[in-house]
Amino acid sequence: MTTYRPKLIVDAHLDLAENVLGSHRDYRRSAYWNRQRESRTLAGRVVGRCLVGLPELVRGRVGIVFGTIFTMPANNLFTRALGALTNTAVIYRDAEEAHAQGMAQLDFYHRWADNEPHVRLIGTQQDLEEVLGDWGMGIGDKRLEIGDWGLSANLQSPISNLSVHRIGIVPLMEGADPILEPKELERWVERGLRIVAPAWHATRYSAGTGESGGLTSLGRELLAMIAELGVVLDVSHMAEKALYEALDCFEGRHLIASHSNPQRIMPTDRHLPDPAIERIAERGGVIGVVLFNRFLKKGWGMGSKKHDVTLDDVVRAVDHICQVTGSADHVGIGSDFDGGFGAESTPKELDSSRDLYKVGEELMRRGFGLENVEKIMYGNWLRILRAALPA
Repeated sequence: MTTYRPKLIVDAHLDLAENVLGSHRDYRRSAYWNRQRESRTLAGRVVGRCLVGLPELVRGRVGIVFGTIFTMPANNLFTRALGALTNTAVIYRDAEEAHAQGMAQLDFYHRWADNEPHVRLIGTQQDLEEVLGDWGMGIGDKRLEIGDWGLSANLQSPISNLSVHRIGIVPLMEGADPILEPKELERWVERGLRIVAPAWHATRYSAGTGESGGLTSLGRELLAMIAELGVVLDVSHMAEKALYEALDCFEGRHLIASHSNPQRIMPTDRHLPDPAIERIAERGGVIGVVLFNRFLKKGWGMGSKKHDVTLDDVVRAVDHICQVTGSADHVGIGSDFDGGFGAESTPKELDSSRDLYKVGEELMRRGFGLENVEKIMYGNWLRILRAALPA
């Protein structure tokens, strides 16, 4: 059996603040503690078995994550379907409500970093390098051995004995409606926002998943501000017309798709056609593969079994991006764990964030060399951050 011991893993998409404020999850505790608490509630069963907790992130060496600011429009079909199961703290009816809720989520990340010793916000190059140092990627090697990764039998999963390891959070806005107007982006950047995805479903800035169309005039203005301020543009969830318009008109240097799979594997408007994958790579961008069974295997859905999807399907998605772009330089992980689905909807081998290293292990077993595996598991995302973060 191939053993992969990662130096670090970067996960480019986790809805942390939305789940804390909207679903009342306590990510300071183990995912398994949250599962036990939520198993007694209807809402907990609907959103799925929790995948993320600080203990799992630390023990799995998932040392850097892109933590989203994510709010949902009240008039969206998905939002209406959830109804009373979705907390109103993350549902907005107008731009002012979206703004207030988005700021509340950014405030949460700041409070978390101030009060939780295992959390650090990453807003600058120095922040990034200090977090990397915690994980043995800087001065001094504090690397955990594989034997330390086991889950505590205690569902509280204390991690005080791993106090040198901090999770670095890079704030990412998914769906730009919390930005009142394009020029207000500067205020968000001053408060630590570093990545902006204009769309989720449709926003005032861009058509998105399930709602066709292009960029709005406000959207073009927002892209110009993103470029001017050196912010990273995230094209995930953009409708196909809007996506190609963004690729044509965006003059910034930094562009990613934080959590999107190849449309060739999952033929819906949620994912990326091959020409878009090529163009993102031409811009030096990186695409994060989503570890949601419905996005990994056509036909998986209601009534399907967890074990119907395996790491082989993840490797297929990763390899497709490598084949289209001609290298392993433009693909990473954007798990979207706890992003509206739970452990029952992830590949057979994955039960929490602690298991992400198994993706690298399977890549090596399938013939990917260590250098390319490390690019996929962390190196490509670090390249983006080192290029985009201010000094």
